[in-house]
Amino acid sequence: MTATNSSDTTRRSSGHRDLLARRESVLGPNTPLFYSEDPLQIVSATGVTVTGSDGRTYLDAYNNVPHVGHCHPRVIEAITREMSRVNVHSRYLTDTPIDYAEALLDLFPSSLDRMFFTNSGSEANDLALRLARFQTGHTGVLISDHSYHGNTQALMSLTTGIKMSEPLGDHVRTFRAPDSRVTSTSLSDSLAQVDAAIADLERGGHGVSAVLLDPLFSTEGLPDVPDGYMDGLCARVRAAGGLVIGDEVQSGFGRTAEHVWGFQAAAFVPDMVVLGKPMGNGFPLGAVIAPAGIVEPFSAANTYFNTFATTPAAAAAGHAVLQVMDSESLMERARESSTLFRKGFEELVHGDDRLTGVRGTGMFMGMQFVDPATGAPDGSTAKAVVDAMRENGVLIGRVGRHDEVLKIRPPLAFGPADVPIALDAFERSLESVKH
Repeated sequence: MTATNSSDTTRRSSGHRDLLARRESVLGPNTPLFYSEDPLQIVSATGVTVTGSDGRTYLDAYNNVPHVGHCHPRVIEAITREMSRVNVHSRYLTDTPIDYAEALLDLFPSSLDRMFFTNSGSEANDLALRLARFQTGHTGVLISDHSYHGNTQALMSLTTGIKMSEPLGDHVRTFRAPDSRVTSTSLSDSLAQVDAAIADLERGGHGVSAVLLDPLFSTEGLPDVPDGYMDGLCARVRAAGGLVIGDEVQSGFGRTAEHVWGFQAAAFVPDMVVLGKPMGNGFPLGAVIAPAGIVEPFSAANTYFNTFATTPAAAAAGHAVLQVMDSESLMERARESSTLFRKGFEELVHGDDRLTGVRGTGMFMGMQFVDPATGAPDGSTAKAVVDAMRENGVLIGRVGRHDEVLKIRPPLAFGPADVPIALDAFERSLESVKH
């Protein structure tokens, strides 16, 4: 979007390669990077744009961590104020975390009335599993067969959606989230998979402590889950004595545009909710939301505290996010933007036999690439389009079992004026990948 001359590009390219080499020398060569053949070095960001070391400004249609916009001044001011005033750990009494907890819990159903602060979604999911095990007395966990919920040892034993060396835990059973676009698997067959997984856990002596799921099944590729599936899944888990844990790290905080939480969009109420990524707009912050009936017995039997998560600065960041969402009407903006986005994407996808349509909800959309001749997932074309979008000045990503689903999940601050820019880049990218 921003032009650069060749000498500037050469100097930046040399520095870019040097930085990459330095990174590999301290972090190792296998630490993941987007655009791995030519990594993007970001040197500054504001609102819904980032600027690279190449001098170009890119529209960010991928990152949900800067939820209310990169470097939002109100979030920066809130963090700075608390860091300048007092920022002690959770075993001292301070007012800012309490103010934030009250405001956050007001956004949940009344049954979810307690919270633990954590530093990340990984840490929150780990704690939620611990709470479920304590509450139920069971150890078994149900998980989707292509999902990711964090990187602790406990979570690696139940991770199915990324490469890892750890085996699936003996206490873990999987199910496949159904997609109504795939007519070969009926609702009854999908729920029968859940029944079989529960029965297997019980035969193995594990029982069922919980099912852990993203309400939008994001890593799975945003399938169109049929009506009745979530009700059936939750009922089966609870009948077996387990709890339903909703991982809102990707789907929460207004991402669906119509609802604050993904579980509301999916029409179920979990027994616990896990929060992370967008919660602090880039300041490390996560949480577990749960009923008093789960939290109080656990806390009475276990001394749990978190040194950094309940600090005033962390709470100030989280509270500022909620305040900006309200004062800038970001959910209303998301509704308007997502309507324009979906209409534009559907027009561009129509008639292109490489794509199966537009999926997802609100400001979390995807499009699946397939081989027109066989219908097989086509991750290579999806990658080519992601790379072309970067060349055309817009950042997106990929998800799905074969990385074949485009992932469009911008900051919630993404506005109607930004949509045509992204759609134009997508149109040009689709066209360029045909040749």
